[in-house]
Amino acid sequence: MKKRTLITLLSALVLAFMADLCLGTVYIKPQVIWGIINGSSTNEVASYIILQLRLPRAVMALLTGSGLAVAGLLMQTLFRNALAGPFVLGISSGAGLGVALAVMGSTALGIASLSGIGLVIPSILGSFLVLILIALLSLRIKDTMGLLIVGIMVGSLSSAIVGILSYLSTSDELKRYIFWSLGSLGNVSWDAIGLLTAIFCIALSLILLIMKPLNTLLLGESYARSLGINITKTRWTLILITSLLAGSITAFAGPIAFIGLAVPHIARLFMPTINHKVLIPVAMLLGAILLLCCDMIAQLPFSNLSLPINAVTSLLGAPLVIWLILKKRNLNF
Repeated sequence: MKKRTLITLLSALVLAFMADLCLGTVYIKPQVIWGIINGSSTNEVASYIILQLRLPRAVMALLTGSGLAVAGLLMQTLFRNALAGPFVLGISSGAGLGVALAVMGSTALGIASLSGIGLVIPSILGSFLVLILIALLSLRIKDTMGLLIVGIMVGSLSSAIVGILSYLSTSDELKRYIFWSLGSLGNVSWDAIGLLTAIFCIALSLILLIMKPLNTLLLGESYARSLGINITKTRWTLILITSLLAGSITAFAGPIAFIGLAVPHIARLFMPTINHKVLIPVAMLLGAILLLCCDMIAQLPFSNLSLPINAVTSLLGAPLVIWLILKKRNLNF
């Protein structure tokens, strides 16, 4: 059953990836795409569309979807809370604050305004500063739920500062920040994708080190301690992994909603188990498939228009979470 499910999901991922490459303003046949990839195609226009526009966007969707799904699963395990997600510790809010300072700071603070790829640096710095703050607070706060509340408060504080900056900014600066907050999988260079891939691999390597504690955490911290699990070390590692994934993804793609919240629950429907050796690969595959499908919808195939990816994930994610609640009646662990 597990092998069949994984094979089905892998096949669906390949189909979704290929469909995302084919669909857009113009339809490009799969055989043409294969010719472009292996270098046998002479169609320069199609080659530019695939290699410079659609392929980077599809790879970005794959990395973003799988990364957010894993981060969401880890946070739900750590807090044993069905509503926990990859941004519950305020990482996304920190990134948003960094971008807000970069975009709207020229008016409010009298500093130079940034745009485009230049927004990645302040976004990463904002996420990193929140990570340091949460890490320092975790030394004093031993209760996991207390840490969750602190993360929510940090997010509220960041949102308040962003609100003040928005009030003091010009209409052009406010528009640029809103566009960033809507998220985008495009306009990402291959160098940026390479960096995100490296961060993703580091995060997965760290996950392998704490695979056993992950399964025992769902049974409660007291039980985990009785088995000799170092709760503090495990918590630190989970926070670091989530911060790496959520912070880097938010920096390059903006805040992407609902993927990290909804996909772990879908993974548990496919695989009703608490074994993270099974849940993590399933969540990665489902996250990538779902975001690829959202990207296809956002591109509005055969038209010159496109929708913000964050709006599409919210439109699909919110009803999905409601359906999950109605189907399972409760989402308790």
